[in-house]
Amino acid sequence: MSEALIQVQQLKKYFPIRGGVFQRTIGNVKAVDGVSFQIKRGESFGLVGESGCGKSTIGRTILRLTEKTEGVISFKGQDIHQLSNKDMRSMRPKLQMIFQDPFGSLNPRIKVGEAIGEALIDHGLAKRKDVRDRVVETMELCGLASYHYERYPHEFSGGQRQRIGIARALIMNPEFVVADEPVSALDVSIQAQIINLLSDLQREKQLTYLFISHDLSVVEHLCNRVGVMYLGSIVETASRSQLFGNPLHPYTKALMSAIPIPDPTLKRERIVLEGDIPSPANPPSGCKFHTRCPIATEWCKRQIPEYRDVGEGHFVACHLV
Repeated sequence: MSEALIQVQQLKKYFPIRGGVFQRTIGNVKAVDGVSFQIKRGESFGLVGESGCGKSTIGRTILRLTEKTEGVISFKGQDIHQLSNKDMRSMRPKLQMIFQDPFGSLNPRIKVGEAIGEALIDHGLAKRKDVRDRVVETMELCGLASYHYERYPHEFSGGQRQRIGIARALIMNPEFVVADEPVSALDVSIQAQIINLLSDLQREKQLTYLFISHDLSVVEHLCNRVGVMYLGSIVETASRSQLFGNPLHPYTKALMSAIPIPDPTLKRERIVLEGDIPSPANPPSGCKFHTRCPIATEWCKRQIPEYRDVGEGHFVACHLV
């Protein structure tokens, strides 16, 4: 896992706010504001944070489903956003995505077997006569039966639809997969099945994941390293054992305190954050978290904290650490 498959450097993604008679740009929503990290080959990198913090925007920008504002995104040393449309199209099979809403990503009028295999034909990766066999093989690998090929999306449960979404991504034989909250809409028992499936597939296919979630217990089970996001910025990054064993940033500690403990005899001190999340169109000065931080100082209000290594690859952006 020494090779960095994905490198993200100072990534920014701003969405313009338009107003007035001529719809001029009067501001920006800073969805992603100067994010840097790397994902090594064969690794599962988790990205966690509250809704609206920019997690999904990062995933979509890495795959160039949306264009960046600033920064560099490299896949095996190539800047993805500098590639021509032709070169990007040839790279698409290696970069796949599993969407949060599997039903919304499927055409209700197309049989699932055809939906899974259409990309193979579109990219010229298989002959039409061979597509069905490839699709059935991939469906069975993802826990679906061969007779499911002829069924339509509405005939499946939520967990089965997510397996279809996973099969659509895997049939392209990708190297890197963005999993955008793939289990958030599923029952707990089904969540465990999908997480175990993703883990098994990673070992069998040597896949590299960017796993986006707001559920820290799910991330702890699947990911090697974890990045914690707040209001468009990463505030802490560490290995799974370091982050869950010794969280340093006050925001990370608050998130950790909300994880349920499956033992009624044990109690954890709950850290309740006060106030609302600031607007990404007008983020606070200094540390973005200072408006809700229980230990913030005047220094935090004025100075942006440096994102620094505090040892063993544990990075944190906090003046008080």
